[in-house]
Amino acid sequence: MAHGAPGFVPGPGDELTARTLPTFFGVLEILVLADVTTVAEAAFQDRIWRPCLTPLLSLARFRIVHCVVDAEVAFERIQRRAAEGGVRAVHPDPGPADAAEHIRRHRAFDRISVDAPSIEVDTTSGYRPGLAEIVAFINGA
Repeated sequence: MAHGAPGFVPGPGDELTARTLPTFFGVLEILVLADVTTVAEAAFQDRIWRPCLTPLLSLARFRIVHCVVDAEVAFERIQRRAAEGGVRAVHPDPGPADAAEHIRRHRAFDRISVDAPSIEVDTTSGYRPGLAEIVAFINGA
């Protein structure tokens, strides 16, 4: 969608986000209603996830996999991706001077809170718990 918005500049409440959210959740609803196994991946906070997912909870077997990493590690990864030339046109990524603000916002993240089983996965170095345990959780074991 970013490529369809020439000159787009990402930021809080931007025009692209306003168009993307209804599209994202509309597609998710279509897939759920069609009984398609789906992974909906996004770093939305609870205020976005909960009102849009709650109507779908009775239609599918939801599992929440919440990936976490220390704020400092997340910041280092963003900086490394930028240095490697990664294109993230829809994200207002922090620059090297923005570490303190990024860390503050990272720590204030309000994770999804819906009535569905969840697991926390630390991605600092690999996956903890491991992939086998994550898959078992997803499969309801």
